[in-house]
Amino acid sequence: MIPEDEQTPETPDENTEPTAEAPEEPQAESPVEETPAEEQPAEEAPQAEETPAEEAPAEEPVAEASEEPEPAAEEPAAEPVAEKAPAEEKKKDVIPGADLEPILVEPEGRELSAEERARVEAEEEEERLRREAELAAADEAEAEAASRAPAKIESGARFLATGKRKRSIARVTLLPGDGKIEVNKRSLEEFFPRPLHQTMARQPLTVSGYEGNVDVRIRVHGGGISGQAGAVRHGIARALTEIDPELRGDLKRRGFLTRDARVKERRKAGFKKARKKPQFSKR
Repeated sequence: MIPEDEQTPETPDENTEPTAEAPEEPQAESPVEETPAEEQPAEEAPQAEETPAEEAPAEEPVAEASEEPEPAAEEPAAEPVAEKAPAEEKKKDVIPGADLEPILVEPEGRELSAEERARVEAEEEEERLRREAELAAADEAEAEAASRAPAKIESGARFLATGKRKRSIARVTLLPGDGKIEVNKRSLEEFFPRPLHQTMARQPLTVSGYEGNVDVRIRVHGGGISGQAGAVRHGIARALTEIDPELRGDLKRRGFLTRDARVKERRKAGFKKARKKPQFSKR
Protein backbone atom coordinates (compact mmCIF):
# COMPACT_ATOMS: atom_id res chain seq x y z
CA MET A 1 0.00 0.00 0.00
CA ILE A 2 1.24 3.47 -0.88
CA PRO A 3 0.50 6.22 1.77
CA GLU A 4 -1.78 9.01 0.77
CA ASP A 5 0.72 11.67 1.81
CA GLU A 6 3.23 10.34 -0.61
CA GLN A 7 0.75 10.29 -3.48
CA THR A 8 -0.48 13.86 -3.05
CA PRO A 9 2.89 15.61 -3.20
CA GLU A 10 3.86 13.65 -6.25
CA THR A 11 0.98 14.94 -8.30
CA PRO A 12 1.62 18.62 -7.61
CA ASP A 13 5.32 18.26 -8.24
CA GLU A 14 4.59 16.88 -11.69
CA ASN A 15 1.72 19.18 -12.67
CA THR A 16 1.87 22.44 -10.60
CA GLU A 17 4.14 24.52 -8.37
CA PRO A 18 4.34 24.03 -4.50
CA THR A 19 2.35 27.26 -3.88
CA ALA A 20 -0.83 25.67 -5.20
CA GLU A 21 -1.05 23.03 -2.46
CA ALA A 22 -3.43 25.06 -0.22
CA PRO A 23 -6.38 25.32 -2.61
CA GLU A 24 -6.17 21.69 -3.69
CA GLU A 25 -6.45 20.30 -0.12
CA PRO A 26 -10.26 19.91 -0.14
CA GLN A 27 -9.98 17.81 -3.28
CA ALA A 28 -7.71 15.32 -1.58
CA GLU A 29 -10.73 13.12 -0.83
CA SER A 30 -11.06 12.13 -4.41
CA PRO A 31 -7.63 10.53 -4.59
CA VAL A 32 -8.36 8.89 -1.24
CA GLU A 33 -11.50 7.37 -2.69
CA GLU A 34 -9.66 6.34 -5.76
CA THR A 35 -7.05 4.50 -3.77
CA PRO A 36 -9.28 1.50 -3.15
CA ALA A 37 -9.82 1.32 -6.87
CA GLU A 38 -6.11 1.40 -7.30
CA GLU A 39 -5.68 -1.13 -4.52
CA GLN A 40 -7.85 -3.62 -6.28
CA PRO A 41 -5.71 -3.77 -9.34
CA ALA A 42 -2.70 -3.79 -7.06
CA GLU A 43 -4.09 -6.78 -5.25
CA GLU A 44 -5.12 -8.37 -8.48
CA ALA A 45 -1.74 -7.72 -9.97
CA PRO A 46 -0.10 -10.68 -8.32
CA GLN A 47 -3.01 -12.81 -9.45
CA ALA A 48 -2.49 -11.56 -12.95
CA GLU A 49 1.16 -12.31 -12.58
CA GLU A 50 0.36 -15.77 -11.25
CA THR A 51 -2.11 -16.61 -13.94
CA PRO A 52 0.31 -16.03 -16.79
CA ALA A 53 2.79 -18.19 -14.94
CA GLU A 54 0.20 -20.89 -14.58
CA GLU A 55 -1.18 -20.41 -18.03
CA ALA A 56 2.27 -20.34 -19.61
CA PRO A 57 2.26 -24.05 -20.33
CA ALA A 58 -1.17 -23.65 -21.88
CA GLU A 59 0.13 -20.90 -24.15
CA GLU A 60 3.11 -22.99 -25.27
CA PRO A 61 1.00 -25.74 -26.84
CA VAL A 62 -1.01 -23.01 -28.49
CA ALA A 63 2.18 -21.67 -29.94
CA GLU A 64 3.13 -25.17 -30.95
CA ALA A 65 -0.24 -25.69 -32.50
CA SER A 66 0.19 -22.44 -34.36
CA GLU A 67 3.63 -23.53 -35.48
CA GLU A 68 2.42 -26.94 -36.66
CA PRO A 69 -0.10 -25.71 -39.25
CA GLU A 70 2.53 -23.47 -40.79
CA PRO A 71 4.51 -26.36 -42.29
CA ALA A 72 1.21 -28.03 -43.10
CA ALA A 73 0.26 -24.90 -45.00
CA GLU A 74 3.61 -24.95 -46.77
CA GLU A 75 3.29 -28.63 -47.78
CA PRO A 76 0.17 -28.21 -49.94
CA ALA A 77 1.82 -25.22 -51.54
CA ALA A 78 4.84 -27.38 -52.42
CA GLU A 79 2.77 -30.34 -53.63
CA PRO A 80 1.22 -28.63 -56.66
CA VAL A 81 4.67 -27.54 -57.76
CA ALA A 82 5.93 -31.11 -57.51
CA GLU A 83 2.86 -32.32 -59.42
CA LYS A 84 3.25 -29.78 -62.19
CA ALA A 85 6.81 -30.83 -62.97
CA PRO A 86 5.99 -34.45 -63.88
CA ALA A 87 2.86 -33.29 -65.63
CA GLU A 88 4.96 -31.01 -67.81
CA GLU A 89 7.42 -33.84 -68.49
CA LYS A 90 4.57 -36.12 -69.51
CA LYS A 91 3.23 -33.45 -71.84
CA LYS A 92 6.63 -33.19 -73.48
CA ASP A 93 6.94 -36.97 -73.93
CA VAL A 94 3.39 -37.58 -75.17
CA ILE A 95 2.69 -36.89 -78.83
CA PRO A 96 0.17 -34.07 -79.25
CA GLY A 97 -3.26 -35.47 -79.89
CA ALA A 98 -2.34 -39.02 -78.90
CA ASP A 99 -5.02 -39.05 -76.19
CA LEU A 100 -7.76 -37.97 -78.59
CA GLU A 101 -10.22 -40.58 -79.72
CA PRO A 102 -10.68 -40.99 -83.46
CA ILE A 103 -13.90 -39.71 -84.91
CA LEU A 104 -15.63 -41.82 -87.46
CA VAL A 105 -16.59 -39.71 -90.44
CA GLU A 106 -19.45 -41.09 -92.40
CA PRO A 107 -19.22 -40.91 -96.17
CA GLU A 108 -20.82 -37.88 -97.69
CA GLY A 109 -22.46 -39.89 -100.44
CA ARG A 110 -26.19 -39.95 -100.33
CA GLU A 111 -27.98 -43.06 -99.23
CA LEU A 112 -29.01 -45.34 -102.06
CA SER A 113 -32.62 -46.10 -102.56
CA ALA A 114 -33.95 -49.64 -102.56
CA GLU A 115 -33.94 -49.80 -106.39
CA GLU A 116 -30.38 -48.48 -106.71
CA ARG A 117 -29.14 -50.84 -104.01
CA ALA A 118 -30.77 -53.79 -105.76
CA ARG A 119 -29.19 -52.74 -109.08
CA VAL A 120 -25.71 -52.51 -107.53
CA GLU A 121 -26.08 -55.90 -105.89
CA ALA A 122 -27.21 -57.42 -109.19
CA GLU A 123 -24.16 -55.98 -110.99
CA GLU A 124 -21.82 -57.37 -108.33
CA GLU A 125 -23.48 -60.77 -108.59
CA GLU A 126 -23.10 -60.76 -112.39
CA GLU A 127 -19.41 -59.88 -112.10
CA ARG A 128 -18.87 -62.67 -109.60
CA LEU A 129 -20.63 -65.19 -111.84
CA ARG A 130 -18.59 -64.06 -114.85
CA ARG A 131 -15.33 -64.58 -112.99
CA GLU A 132 -16.43 -67.99 -111.81
CA ALA A 133 -17.35 -68.94 -115.38
CA GLU A 134 -13.93 -67.83 -116.64
CA LEU A 135 -12.18 -69.88 -113.97
CA ALA A 136 -14.36 -72.90 -114.75
CA ALA A 137 -13.60 -72.55 -118.47
CA ALA A 138 -9.88 -72.36 -117.75
CA ASP A 139 -10.08 -75.49 -115.62
CA GLU A 140 -12.01 -77.31 -118.35
CA ALA A 141 -9.43 -76.27 -120.95
CA GLU A 142 -6.66 -77.59 -118.76
CA ALA A 143 -8.51 -80.85 -118.23
CA GLU A 144 -9.14 -81.20 -121.95
CA ALA A 145 -5.51 -80.49 -122.75
CA ALA A 146 -4.39 -83.05 -120.19
CA SER A 147 -6.89 -85.64 -121.36
CA ARG A 148 -6.28 -85.00 -125.04
CA ALA A 149 -4.37 -87.87 -126.58
CA PRO A 150 -1.15 -86.77 -128.27
CA ALA A 151 -1.09 -86.90 -132.04
CA LYS A 152 0.64 -89.77 -133.65
CA ILE A 153 4.05 -88.96 -135.10
CA GLU A 154 5.38 -90.94 -138.00
CA SER A 155 8.74 -92.56 -137.53
CA GLY A 156 11.53 -90.43 -138.89
CA ALA A 157 9.48 -87.22 -138.75
CA ARG A 158 11.13 -84.07 -137.49
CA PHE A 159 9.56 -80.81 -136.37
CA LEU A 160 11.87 -77.80 -136.17
CA ALA A 161 11.32 -74.47 -134.41
CA THR A 162 13.32 -71.56 -133.06
CA GLY A 163 12.82 -69.90 -129.69
CA LYS A 164 14.24 -66.59 -128.47
CA ARG A 165 14.54 -64.77 -125.15
CA LYS A 166 16.75 -61.75 -124.52
CA ARG A 167 19.96 -62.57 -126.43
CA SER A 168 19.50 -66.35 -126.28
CA ILE A 169 18.51 -68.35 -129.35
CA ALA A 170 17.38 -71.98 -129.11
CA ARG A 171 16.85 -74.28 -132.09
CA VAL A 172 14.52 -77.12 -131.12
CA THR A 173 13.95 -80.45 -132.91
CA LEU A 174 11.10 -82.79 -131.88
CA LEU A 175 11.43 -86.51 -132.70
CA PRO A 176 9.29 -89.54 -131.85
CA GLY A 177 10.65 -91.06 -128.62
CA ASP A 178 10.15 -91.67 -124.93
CA GLY A 179 10.61 -88.12 -123.55
CA LYS A 180 14.37 -87.71 -123.56
CA ILE A 181 15.52 -84.03 -123.53
CA GLU A 182 19.04 -83.14 -124.65
CA VAL A 183 20.47 -79.61 -124.53
CA ASN A 184 23.79 -79.03 -126.32
CA LYS A 185 24.48 -82.79 -126.17
CA ARG A 186 23.91 -82.82 -122.39
CA SER A 187 20.94 -83.81 -120.30
CA LEU A 188 18.46 -81.20 -119.18
CA GLU A 189 19.35 -81.66 -115.50
CA GLU A 190 23.04 -81.23 -116.27
CA PHE A 191 22.63 -78.14 -118.43
CA PHE A 192 20.03 -76.46 -116.17
CA PRO A 193 20.97 -77.39 -112.59
CA ARG A 194 18.23 -75.23 -111.08
CA PRO A 195 14.76 -76.83 -110.76
CA LEU A 196 13.14 -73.54 -111.77
CA HIS A 197 14.82 -73.57 -115.19
CA GLN A 198 14.08 -77.28 -115.64
CA THR A 199 10.37 -76.72 -114.93
CA MET A 200 10.32 -73.72 -117.28
CA ALA A 201 11.74 -75.78 -120.15
CA ARG A 202 9.26 -78.63 -119.61
CA GLN A 203 6.11 -76.49 -119.26
CA PRO A 204 4.88 -76.73 -122.90
CA LEU A 205 5.29 -80.51 -122.93
CA THR A 206 3.50 -80.94 -119.58
CA VAL A 207 0.54 -78.75 -120.53
CA SER A 208 0.05 -80.30 -123.98
CA GLY A 209 0.41 -83.88 -122.76
CA TYR A 210 3.41 -84.70 -124.98
CA GLU A 211 5.82 -85.23 -122.11
CA GLY A 212 7.19 -88.73 -122.41
CA ASN A 213 5.98 -89.10 -126.03
CA VAL A 214 8.64 -87.15 -127.93
CA ASP A 215 12.37 -86.67 -127.73
CA VAL A 216 13.69 -83.09 -127.73
CA ARG A 217 17.06 -82.02 -129.07
CA ILE A 218 18.08 -78.44 -128.45
CA ARG A 219 20.99 -76.25 -129.48
CA VAL A 220 21.08 -72.98 -127.55
CA HIS A 221 23.63 -70.17 -127.40
CA GLY A 222 23.86 -66.57 -126.24
CA GLY A 223 22.62 -64.88 -123.10
CA GLY A 224 22.55 -66.37 -119.65
CA ILE A 225 20.98 -69.39 -118.01
CA SER A 226 17.60 -67.70 -117.42
CA GLY A 227 17.43 -66.36 -120.95
CA GLN A 228 18.36 -69.73 -122.42
CA ALA A 229 15.63 -71.48 -120.38
CA GLY A 230 13.08 -69.00 -121.73
CA ALA A 231 14.30 -69.52 -125.28
CA VAL A 232 14.01 -73.32 -124.91
CA ARG A 233 10.42 -73.02 -123.69
CA HIS A 234 9.55 -70.71 -126.58
CA GLY A 235 11.11 -73.07 -129.15
CA ILE A 236 9.39 -76.20 -127.76
CA ALA A 237 5.99 -74.47 -127.77
CA ARG A 238 6.44 -73.44 -131.39
CA ALA A 239 7.49 -76.96 -132.37
CA LEU A 240 4.39 -78.45 -130.70
CA THR A 241 2.10 -76.23 -132.78
CA GLU A 242 3.72 -77.80 -135.84
CA ILE A 243 2.73 -81.23 -134.60
CA ASP A 244 -0.83 -80.32 -133.48
CA PRO A 245 -2.24 -76.92 -134.57
CA GLU A 246 -5.10 -77.28 -132.06
CA LEU A 247 -2.62 -76.65 -129.25
CA ARG A 248 -2.04 -73.11 -130.42
CA GLY A 249 -4.93 -71.57 -128.48
CA ASP A 250 -4.00 -73.19 -125.19
CA LEU A 251 -0.30 -72.41 -125.54
CA LYS A 252 -1.04 -68.85 -126.64
CA ARG A 253 -3.33 -68.25 -123.66
CA ARG A 254 -0.57 -69.32 -121.30
CA GLY A 255 1.96 -67.02 -122.98
CA PHE A 256 4.31 -69.75 -124.22
CA LEU A 257 4.12 -68.61 -127.86
CA THR A 258 4.68 -64.92 -127.13
CA ARG A 259 8.16 -63.59 -127.79
CA ASP A 260 9.22 -61.88 -124.59
CA ALA A 261 10.74 -58.62 -125.85
CA ARG A 262 11.99 -57.44 -122.47
CA VAL A 263 15.72 -56.84 -122.64
CA LYS A 264 18.25 -54.84 -120.70
CA GLU A 265 18.15 -51.16 -121.57
CA ARG A 266 21.28 -49.83 -123.25
CA ARG A 267 23.65 -47.47 -121.50
CA LYS A 268 23.53 -43.81 -122.50
CA ALA A 269 26.46 -41.45 -122.96
CA GLY A 270 27.38 -39.63 -119.75
CA PHE A 271 25.48 -42.12 -117.59
CA LYS A 272 26.86 -44.94 -115.47
CA LYS A 273 24.11 -47.32 -116.55
CA ALA A 274 20.92 -47.05 -118.57
CA ARG A 275 19.48 -44.32 -116.30
CA LYS A 276 21.91 -44.02 -113.40
CA LYS A 277 23.59 -40.63 -113.42
CA PRO A 278 26.97 -39.81 -111.89
CA GLN A 279 26.91 -38.20 -108.46
CA PHE A 280 26.46 -34.43 -108.58
CA SER A 281 28.53 -32.21 -106.26
CA LYS A 282 27.77 -28.56 -105.65
CA ARG A 283 31.24 -27.74 -104.40
